[in-house]
Amino acid sequence: MKGTSLTKKILIAMLLGVIVGLILNPFGENVIVKDYVVGFGFVLFGSVFIALIKMMVVPLVFVSLTLGAAQMGDIKKLGRIGGKTVGFYLLTTAIAITIAIIVGTIVKPGSFMQMTAQEMTYEAAESPDFVNVLINMVPTNPIDAMAKGNMLQIIIFALLTGTAITIIGEKAKLVKDLLEQVNEVILQMVMLIMKFAPYGVFALVGKTMATFGFDAIGSLLAYMLCVLGALVIHGVLTYQGLLYATTKLSPIQFFKNFAPAMAVAFSTSSSNATLPVTIETAEKRLGVKKELASFTLPLGATINMDGTAIMQGVATVFIAQLYGIPLGIGDFATVILTATIASIGTAGVPGVGLVMLSMVLVQVGLPVEAIGLILGIDRILDMCRTVINITGDAVCTLIVAKTENEFDEEVYYAPNELDSDVEMA
Repeated sequence: MKGTSLTKKILIAMLLGVIVGLILNPFGENVIVKDYVVGFGFVLFGSVFIALIKMMVVPLVFVSLTLGAAQMGDIKKLGRIGGKTVGFYLLTTAIAITIAIIVGTIVKPGSFMQMTAQEMTYEAAESPDFVNVLINMVPTNPIDAMAKGNMLQIIIFALLTGTAITIIGEKAKLVKDLLEQVNEVILQMVMLIMKFAPYGVFALVGKTMATFGFDAIGSLLAYMLCVLGALVIHGVLTYQGLLYATTKLSPIQFFKNFAPAMAVAFSTSSSNATLPVTIETAEKRLGVKKELASFTLPLGATINMDGTAIMQGVATVFIAQLYGIPLGIGDFATVILTATIASIGTAGVPGVGLVMLSMVLVQVGLPVEAIGLILGIDRILDMCRTVINITGDAVCTLIVAKTENEFDEEVYYAPNELDSDVEMA
């Protein structure tokens, strides 16, 4: 396996987990299989991996989101462009999570596999009223909120901290530099944890298949198709609908022009890694002026995570259906609000969306441990949702550029037979 990419390792681990789990399923009542292979080995590796992911939630959200707000620059100078950009990102994220919830509710991917009373090792807490969620968003003690993992309060405190750093400017440079260094450390920790992912995925998928057998495949396939379907709907209808309605630009031409960046996003599963190509593509193929692209696209890589929000929405509905836990209108509203705000704090690197999903699940009283059921196929979905994330960044940039006269239509409609004008290295 040396020299093999993490994506391939996870896919191989997932496949091996399916095969081994299905082989062990007929021997589920055997003492060695039940107590040692599944009950000890699979549970140990799977649980440790889940614990490592949960460990990173609070520091990742606080530091990433604080930096996201701090990097917006001078608030007064941002003015109209900043308002349009942030407004677009938040609006489309809310639309994305709504589409995801509707698709999940209609298709019911969790109905293919139901947890029995014996298998439900988690008792869901009663979710608070939506009005109380809004009231309790403001922390009376930020340190206590971090200790207890109250994510909405942490998000509000992080946004206020980042905004204050922006207003103070140069005097807060040391604080901002320190946060950037801490952020680098945290992201490196996430990457180290993801190196353990193949083993965790193998154990989690193996345990699922050994316990549920072929019943699990249909449910996970339905979940996967729901996420992919919601991504396509959002990428085509929402983004291209907004693009054509506000600019009258051809959506087909957009996809032709933006294809190089989309290919890089799919292969890297990282909005940040794709950012240089995204900016280059926006300037040379979409016709956006460099000054504007250099602002809206990095901001989008930080706060615009519609693909991640879609995964969170479908996964929330899927897990609720698996455990037979009904979600009401207030719960759905909470999911939309939480996932929209959480997407701002989702770093543009592979695998962090699962960390944010745990926060959404907690807010509506669903078991965080259920993330293990979808870990095996998440890497594939991560590649797809990264494409949607950067597509949203580019559409927003085009719309803002068009309305601000920072757009060259001749470049947009110029023939692009070769991709040599875009740095792919």
